[in-house]
This record gives sequence, C-alpha cells and structure tokens, in this order.
Amino acid sequence: MNEALAWLPAELASLPRYVVALAIGLLMGLERERNPAAKAGLRTFALTALLGVLTTHLATTLNEQWLIAVGLLLVGAMMIAAYLRDPQPAGDPGTTTVAALMLCYSLGVLVWHNEIQLAVMLGIAATMLLYFKPELRGWSEHMTRRDLLSVLQFSVLSLIILPLVPNRNYGPFGALNPYQIWWMVVLIVGVGLAGYAALRLVGQKRGAVMLGLLGGLVSSTATTLSFSRHARANSAMMPVAVIVIVLANLVVLVRLGVLSAVLAPGVLAHLLPVLIGGVLIGGLGAVYGVYHLQPQGELPTLAMGNPTELRTALGFGLMYAGVLLASAWLSDWLGTRGLYAVALISGLTDVDAITLSSLRLFNLDKLPIDAVINVIVIATLANLLFKSALALFIGGKLLARHAAAGMGTVGLGLLLSWAIMRGFSAL
Repeated sequence: MNEALAWLPAELASLPRYVVALAIGLLMGLERERNPAAKAGLRTFALTALLGVLTTHLATTLNEQWLIAVGLLLVGAMMIAAYLRDPQPAGDPGTTTVAALMLCYSLGVLVWHNEIQLAVMLGIAATMLLYFKPELRGWSEHMTRRDLLSVLQFSVLSLIILPLVPNRNYGPFGALNPYQIWWMVVLIVGVGLAGYAALRLVGQKRGAVMLGLLGGLVSSTATTLSFSRHARANSAMMPVAVIVIVLANLVVLVRLGVLSAVLAPGVLAHLLPVLIGGVLIGGLGAVYGVYHLQPQGELPTLAMGNPTELRTALGFGLMYAGVLLASAWLSDWLGTRGLYAVALISGLTDVDAITLSSLRLFNLDKLPIDAVINVIVIATLANLLFKSALALFIGGKLLARHAAAGMGTVGLGLLLSWAIMRGFSAL
C-alpha cells in the first residue's frame, strides 16, 4: 500500500488508514442501521472507527498509550448510558450493539498499527455474525445436548489435551511421537465432526445422495453397517441402502485427498490422479445405480455415534500408534513388502490409520512416494472388500450384489488410474 500511495504528500501519508477504518465502520454500521432496536447505526459506527484511528494516532505521536484505553472506555460508556436512558420496549439490553461498537473502535486501532488485512477480515466476520443472527439462533435452538457435547469434547481434544502432549519421538525407530499421534486423532475427529454437523444441519430426509455423501464423511463403516441392517429389515429399502453405501465409500477417496493435502502436500500431486480416477469411475457407477435402482421412499435415520467421544478418539489413537509402529518395524525389516502387508490387514477395518502412518513415514524420509501411493491403494481396496463382505453378511445377497458392484467400480477406477500413473512414471 505504501508504494502504491507514494504520490501522496507527506502530511497525508496517514490518510489511507483513515479511509480503511471508515470503510470498516460503514460496513458494520450498514448492518446495524437495518436493525430498528440498535441505537448505533451507519454514522455512529463510521465515526467510532475513525475515533479508533485518531486516538491511536495521537497516542503514538504523544507517546501516551493510555489514551487508547480511555477512548475504548468512553465508547462503551456512551452506548451503555444510551441504553440505560432509553431501554427498548422488548427489554433488549443492547449488548450486541455495544460489543460491536467497541470492536469497531478496536479495529480502528489495528488499522493504525498497519494490521489492515486482519482488521478488514475481522470487520467482515463481525458483520456476518451480526447479519446472520436469525440463522445462528435457529441453529442453536436446534442443537441437542448431544450436539453441544460433541463440540465441547472436540474443544477438549484439540485445545486442552493437544497442547499438553509432549512433542518428542519415542520407541523403536523414533516412530512414536505423542503430539503427532494426538494431532492425527484431532484431525480425524474434526473431519467426522464436520460431517456430523453437516448431517444435522441439512437433516437426514434430503435424499439418499446427500445422506450417502455426508454419512461417508462421518464414517463410511457406520453408514454401511446401518443401511445394511435397514435393507435386511425391509427389502423395499434395498435401492436406497445401495446408493447410500456406495456414495459413502466413494467419499472415502475425498477424505484421503484432504488428509494428504493437509499432512503431506508433496504426496498429493502423485496421489490425486489415482483418487480422481476412482472418484470418476466410481461416480459413474453411482449415477448409473441411482437411475437404475431409482431409490424412493422415506429415508430411515442414520445411526451415528458421537465422533468426538473420548473412547473413540483414544481407540483411534492406539490403532494409529500400533499401525505406525508396525509399519516402521516391518518396513525396516522386510522393506516395502512388510508395509504392504500392514496396509492389507489394517485397511480391512480402517483406511485412515495406515494412510496417516504412511504419510508420517514419508515426512520422516523413511518411505518413498511410490510406496506411499501403493500403500494407500492397497488399504483402500482392502477396505472396499471388507465393506462388501459386511453388506453380504448383514444385508443379504441382493444388497451385496448391487453394493459390491458399486464399490467395485470405485476399486476399478483406483486400479486403472494407479496402473496408468505407474506406466507414466516408468517412462
């Protein structure tokens, strides 16, 4: 910004900061102007943002930093006095407007200290919070005790336990790092919680396609198990169950891509074409299934456990640590063949643990990128085979025939794209 405005006279060098603060105040004030209960609108917010910049300007020039705190207190006291003198008929204390105005003043302070991008982002975020009050209130009213418990448990896992875990390598081969293990737990639980929240927001009656996609984001195994039981109990549910199961397992590939992008971006360029092949061919199979089976009728409730439950998190953490240790040991003893055996066995029940383990070994320079791709493909194919068997033993032959065909297209896409990529790498 300074280079772009170098043409300004020296005495107006501070003008751009005042302009930015004015824009932030106008944006926040525009939303408050629409609220008849608010005692501060467009002009008040704009003037308050300018006051924040001006007070900080004076405090910096005079080396009297206490002026900033005095200005903030005056802004808050002014608004509180306004609401005390003329309370709203509905009993609205006006705390939201007071807080927003004090925030607006503080953003003006940030602007003067050249934190312009941060101030603008916070101003936009604050305006969105003010504007979407009905939606936020509706979400909070629809939250159950279980939903709130999930959010609180995830906060404990990520914000209390994670910072306390030691960030050191332990065990054979230095493969066990408690901080890294718990970070993987937080990541997987966070993905599951995001899917669970989306499932709660859109509801479970929005169609088999939506239920399959979101169910796969939470847990493809739980989705396969739940709808296999529904198909067994009611044969009319078979078409719906097939679509939900196939789509849930298709989403597994998307999960793997996201995990790779977050944990090992260097792997993503090699893994992404393989995953895209599985998604494209598996998606075509799913589309064919939707038109061929034509799922209809009311969807049953998808029974999902709490993705943030401490027992579940600890279970995944222990599984991940065990797979990581076995992978490091067998990779050192038998080379990549031992790791492929671990991928085949662990992938039967959970593809996330072996994927995270191989990405961890790659980051430690203990596993080449080609072996990482092979491990993920083997684990995913084993997982698809396990889900097909699950559909057979729980849902019956008719469900298994269609579900296995759908998941088979996913596996076929993976194998074809993997073979093509290996052919290119051999050139």
